[in-house]
Amino acid sequence: MTRTQVGIVGAGPAGLVLAHLLAQAGVESVVLERQSRAYIEKRVRAGLLEHGTVRLLKERGLGERMLERSLAHHGTELRFDGQRHRIPYSDLYGGREMRVYAQQELVADLVRLRLAAGGEIVFEAENVELEGIDSEAPLIRYRRGGEAAELRCDFIAGCDGFHGVSRPSIPEGVLTIYNDRLPFGWVGILAAVPPSTTEIIYALHERGFAGHMLRTADVSRFYLQCDPDDDIANWPDDRIWYELRTRLATNDGWTLGEGPIIEKNITEMRSFLVSPMRHGRLYLAGDAAHIVPPTGAKGMNLAIHDAGVLAGAVASWYAGEGDGLLAGYSDTCLRRAWRVQEFSSWMSWMLHRLPEDTPNRAYREQLQRARLEYVTSSPAAGASFAENYVGIEF
Repeated sequence: MTRTQVGIVGAGPAGLVLAHLLAQAGVESVVLERQSRAYIEKRVRAGLLEHGTVRLLKERGLGERMLERSLAHHGTELRFDGQRHRIPYSDLYGGREMRVYAQQELVADLVRLRLAAGGEIVFEAENVELEGIDSEAPLIRYRRGGEAAELRCDFIAGCDGFHGVSRPSIPEGVLTIYNDRLPFGWVGILAAVPPSTTEIIYALHERGFAGHMLRTADVSRFYLQCDPDDDIANWPDDRIWYELRTRLATNDGWTLGEGPIIEKNITEMRSFLVSPMRHGRLYLAGDAAHIVPPTGAKGMNLAIHDAGVLAGAVASWYAGEGDGLLAGYSDTCLRRAWRVQEFSSWMSWMLHRLPEDTPNRAYREQLQRARLEYVTSSPAAGASFAENYVGIEF
């Protein structure tokens, strides 16, 4: 049996950032990850970092490669009726910028830095089970290379995502679950083609939403609205490029560059949140506790925020300052999570074609247009958008 202070389940952004911050506070941890190192360092996910996320990584010495290779962003573009409307969020929100940096790149950086510092990450940890989370010495059982192993700790951080074992380990009836499945999904596309824009584009078209994101100088990310139960087989490459050209088209002759599609899949859009984000000595962070619609690119940022709050609370406990911050962990994180949920939901409903069976659809479409016109014409509305998009600070 191995003994540590904090057992971290999941080597995503939340778990890895937490391990680093704990180590900097003199707190030991072991990270258990179900997948291989190669898998998590190649797994394509989001890539937009809020101002606060960049600041935390930079201040803690975790963002050197990110700062060197990421793209700084100062505005975003909303398109509708063939018109382009730029929201200069840096100008509207105190000069704050965002950074485009693929999540898998950040994960690879965090893994490399953690191992270089002597931290322990157990990859391919299978059949993970949590026991005694109501006790002062919870236990994590798992198998590695076919051999049974145990990790005894003071606290467990459940950072293993929506489908992980941490949240289901909490007894039934403890958690209040909030769940809302939106009536549209996204075809996510990764293409080997230079971006046709210098800033992220969100477009509402009569055929549905389209998004043009940036990854690197040679790779672009795109999204197309689809039915959440659609099959990716219904989206051959020719159809994808036709829909992107059509939905992103403008009246001023803007053109879309095309290239080989590297990857494509369908993602559902869901709002999910549990309260509280803790039980006994188990603390949930990231997607284990909440899922937000991807429209505002908030998931990774919210996970890293959770990690920062939890690291501070655990360090305070070990410093002999009591359990006040641990007791308040859930409320602190949920306050931000609900703000992000509201913004992501608002943005999603503003930018997606409403389903045919939407009650009073014609009326709601006019409300949708009114929201778009307001946020793109009013400095006050633009400032509110900027504050939420760049990352509201409590």
